[in-house]
Amino acid sequence: MRALVLFSGGLDSTTCLAMAVKKYGSENVTALSVFYGQKHKKEIEAAQKIAEYYNVELITLDLGKIFSYSDCSLLEGSSDDIPEGSYDEQLKETGGSPVSTYVPFRNGLFLSSAASIALSKNCSVIYYGVHSDDAAGNAYPDCSVDFNEAMGRAIYLGSGNELTIEAPFVSLTKADVVKKGLELGVPYELTWSCYAGSDKPCGKCGTCIDRQKAFAENGIADPALK
Repeated sequence: MRALVLFSGGLDSTTCLAMAVKKYGSENVTALSVFYGQKHKKEIEAAQKIAEYYNVELITLDLGKIFSYSDCSLLEGSSDDIPEGSYDEQLKETGGSPVSTYVPFRNGLFLSSAASIALSKNCSVIYYGVHSDDAAGNAYPDCSVDFNEAMGRAIYLGSGNELTIEAPFVSLTKADVVKKGLELGVPYELTWSCYAGSDKPCGKCGTCIDRQKAFAENGIADPALK
């Protein structure tokens, strides 16, 4: 069996990659890194380093044009600043609507694209790293259990019952993801999660805050901040 991993170069997807490599072997794993119009390329650079570390094939895909109509604060076409503060704080401001860093239907598009590539590469499973913290409060609705189940069924049917989705963290917290990754020896110092594109993580955006908390709950500091 072969596996394709949706791979951003961040904490969650790198943990997924480590799981897939352990189960199928590096020669049977393809990582798919997607550029979607971010304000920086730090994720892509991290993905390249980690793919080399695990000795897996890396495919890059540019979907920036599709998202060029969005005013999402993560994207280069937006003049909005990337918000600081935890997702709980941001959701209080949005009144329960998705946060401003929600890229419209991103995971749906990523999974659909990944399905086409996976079938062409003779893969039978797609791994991706959504977790329950991102889905909480409707911050990122395309990270929920319901969304994952719906997309999983659509891809399974649309592939002639040949392709499945594996989302091992969809019901787990980010701290659970870190715990699993530490057991696998994931090189978290190579990963990039921050929404800003500085030399070091900003420590203030929602994903930085969640990441630091997840490592703290496992009794260690974030290796990317050393």
